[in-house]
Amino acid sequence: MIDRKSKIFIAGHNGMVGSAIKQCLEKDEYSNIITAERSELDLTEQTSVRDYIFYNKPEVVIDCAAKVGGIHANNTYRADFIYSNLQIQNNLIHYSHLYGVKKFLFLGSSCIYPKFADQPIKEEYLLTSPLEYTNEAYSIAKIAGIKMCENYYKQHGCNFLSVMPTNLYGPGDNFHPDNSHVLPALIRKFHEAYVYNYKEVEIWGTGKAKREFLHVNDLAEACKFVLEKVQAQDIYSQNISHLNIGSGTDVLISKLAEEIAKVTKFDGKIKFQLDKPDGTLRKLMDNSRIKKLGWKPKISLEEGLKITHNWYKDNEKNARSF
Repeated sequence: MIDRKSKIFIAGHNGMVGSAIKQCLEKDEYSNIITAERSELDLTEQTSVRDYIFYNKPEVVIDCAAKVGGIHANNTYRADFIYSNLQIQNNLIHYSHLYGVKKFLFLGSSCIYPKFADQPIKEEYLLTSPLEYTNEAYSIAKIAGIKMCENYYKQHGCNFLSVMPTNLYGPGDNFHPDNSHVLPALIRKFHEAYVYNYKEVEIWGTGKAKREFLHVNDLAEACKFVLEKVQAQDIYSQNISHLNIGSGTDVLISKLAEEIAKVTKFDGKIKFQLDKPDGTLRKLMDNSRIKKLGWKPKISLEEGLKITHNWYKDNEKNARSF
């Protein structure tokens, strides 16, 4: 079991997820957290990761590090995405095993699931039918990470486990109007419409698609819960390879737009571009297993949107916009 003095290495601590987990653990008085900047540690380099884990001897490793991007980047730089992500997780998982890391937490993505999976998506639906082609390379890398954790447990008894978050949002997100995910992109778009007194905001699609969202601080609490309360055996004994982490509810994109307009005080017209695609009409994950273990989300979408918009306003000049 880990405690508040356990030495914890967070890989990817500068990202939205890694920074939220770090803040969550520090708030709960975990006092021995170590991190490394990219300039100090290249996670794709085998010898660098080997030496870092050997010399620093973390008891717990949380892998939030990944090469990520939107649909265009995933589909264009397919080799980069599969190579970099495989390298990062292979290095971290393997050397954590070799040098006696007591617990390893791997974070994946809901894109690991089949394109046409039944809704809500259960953990056991993994690898039951084809993936979405545009992010297939990234998804396969993440599936490999899940299976590495599972099989290092089965062969070596490693307490290595994986969690799969749904669509995340919150402080530190990417707010680029074209390259970010739908929720932060809409916050920026509606915020600017209010500031510049635009009369309408255009949104792709019909607004009839539904999406599930989880505030990143809820994910951080879920990861802390898994570190403290859940063991690898608890997952693998159920014949599954990971735990879903989601809000358990989804929302129409049209309703999401109305909520964001309310939060940003935009009172103009919302125009849906009917000639643009909706994407997958529904993507909701089943979070019943982790709820049964004792965790549930606390931050409502309304509250989360306010928190995120306030953070964006305070950090607008420096907010990530790639």
